[in-house]
Amino acid sequence: MSIYAIGDLHLSLSSNKPMDIFGPGWENHENRLIEGFSQIGPEDVTVLCGDISWAMGTAEAAEDFKFINALPGKKIILKGNHDYWWQTRAKLDKFFAENEITTVDILHNNCFFHDGVAICGTRGWFYEEEKDGAHDEKIMNRELMRLEASLKAAGDAEKICFLHYPPRWGSYICRPLVDILNNYGVKKCCYGHLHGPAHRQAITGMCAGVEYFMVAADHLGFKPLKIR
Repeated sequence: MSIYAIGDLHLSLSSNKPMDIFGPGWENHENRLIEGFSQIGPEDVTVLCGDISWAMGTAEAAEDFKFINALPGKKIILKGNHDYWWQTRAKLDKFFAENEITTVDILHNNCFFHDGVAICGTRGWFYEEEKDGAHDEKIMNRELMRLEASLKAAGDAEKICFLHYPPRWGSYICRPLVDILNNYGVKKCCYGHLHGPAHRQAITGMCAGVEYFMVAADHLGFKPLKIR
């Protein structure tokens, strides 16, 4: 009963969106994902750390989710910055039911327990006041509340945090988010979002008491990473 993570699947089975905007290495990435997921057992959970589908709405995303549904194991999804299809929990549950998506669940203001471990998280955000302080602060505060709600729901269980945006990147630190991780005793944190040359500045391994994992699909060679 293992926990895996991978982010940034960027599926577009209904529109065939080219992936060269993220640099080389994305050729035939759907089949590479199928091969990468072949290590996953039926009792395992894989957390998909955002940027799941390029679709602009759930109707367009249906083929992408049928693809995900057919991959082995249980999948837990969280929102990325390109997930424009994302809707309310009630609407997504209805969409999943209508399309017989049975192996996917949503991490949003909640947590999931797997073999005694709490799977927590939210999208996150880059707080960069020099760009648009008021706008960024509003979004950041909302994401901080969602993360804290997820961690509170975990109680005293061991917590693994999953984000889309990196809380650390190069010399950048999202201090409010990192403080919440520390306040709730999070020891492992996974994130994606970074592609191409940005991989070189990804923070991985132990840093200030938290072990960080960069799990963007192209960084992992499209093979989910075992976290626990």
